Amino acid sequence: MTARRASTRTLLEGADGALVRLTTLPNGLRIVTEAVPGVRSVSFGAWVGVGSRDETPQQTGAAHFLEHLLFKGTSSRSAWEITAPVEAVGGEMNAFTTKEYTCFYARVLDTDLDLAIDVVTDLVLHGALRSQDIEGERAVILEEIAMNEDDASDLVHDLFMGTYYGPGPLGRSILGSQESIRSLSPAGIRGFYRRNYVPERMVISVAGAVDHDHIVDMVRHAFGDGFADAAPVVRSASARQARVPGRGGRGHLHRPLEQANVVVGLGGIRRTDERRYALGVLNAALGGGMSSRLFQEVRENRGLAYSVFSFTTSFSDTGYTGVYAGCLPDKVDDVLEVCESVVGDIAAHGLTDDELARGKGQMRGGVVLGQEDTGARMSRIAKGELLYDEVPSINEVLQRIDKVTAAEVAELAGELLTVPATYALISPH
Repeated sequence: MTARRASTRTLLEGADGALVRLTTLPNGLRIVTEAVPGVRSVSFGAWVGVGSRDETPQQTGAAHFLEHLLFKGTSSRSAWEITAPVEAVGGEMNAFTTKEYTCFYARVLDTDLDLAIDVVTDLVLHGALRSQDIEGERAVILEEIAMNEDDASDLVHDLFMGTYYGPGPLGRSILGSQESIRSLSPAGIRGFYRRNYVPERMVISVAGAVDHDHIVDMVRHAFGDGFADAAPVVRSASARQARVPGRGGRGHLHRPLEQANVVVGLGGIRRTDERRYALGVLNAALGGGMSSRLFQEVRENRGLAYSVFSFTTSFSDTGYTGVYAGCLPDKVDDVLEVCESVVGDIAAHGLTDDELARGKGQMRGGVVLGQEDTGARMSRIAKGELLYDEVPSINEVLQRIDKVTAAEVAELAGELLTVPATYALISPH
């Protein structure tokens, strides 16, 4: 019987000597690296293509709960033995959970890369998930949920998602609720781990002072020859069907606070939509900085709010554009009136030439400046492989931004900013 072989290809070769290579092991695991000349740091990440929207109603909060639990120990390491060795060499280690993926990462000196690979892969592959650890971490997560409940500027976004997407997976909080966390069983969490933390759903991403072949050897060893050489398991497609957003919905929570927090949600696009660069320019001009129209009109000209900005969120199949403001409760109506006026004017007339130029410049600067950090580079190539199925060069991204025209932005604004708005408000009234 012929042994299955890994496949390796070069994705990018930069003029500065940067080199992006991808190896896919027979089990479906993808290993993508970016060698960055002239740096001494390395960022190593293990990305798993599962998030809170992959949970059933009975599993709400499981993906985030599991992220916590994996730091509690493996079959061969205690919680102390996971974090202490990395911190002892000046490294940092952490993780985060989103709606559609989970990431575990470490950033270390190049001389300590093997340590980072060993610790992070052990954590991801061999979580002990002991019953006593589950109960201990359950209490921690309940505290985290309580803390989030006390932060209205965060809570209002959860309220908005629930109003916009309804009771389905996208509408539920990543953290889960007090009730769902209390009801998660050890067997349910272990089953979620076994079903989803599988090679074909993982991307290993590394950027910095790296040698691709060495990393592939290390990762293959960590997975074990039998596991690494096995064929990927055929699995049914994830049921990631978003509820059609409820246009014009309103959500309100009463909290005895000094400030009201409001989110207004409008139309959006899916993550891979080719118009995402035009949307980035639109968002930058609308409320992406101190020179944006929202900031100037709401804060600078009228002094109605301390914090006001716009943002975009995109998933694999849906998305939205939002405006956030934090203001005194008796100014909510005035803030909304000004925001709606600004949004309406852009929807009707598009951006000025100056706004278009500033929006492009803001996007270009964010792309280029972000590449000065190995962590950002590691994240970029991981998302390219896991979420976009492409890793364009920085020059390609800059060219796509430059090609955005005023007409494209105006057309997109006319489509997305004219849908019935969804409101989420947390206030003392």
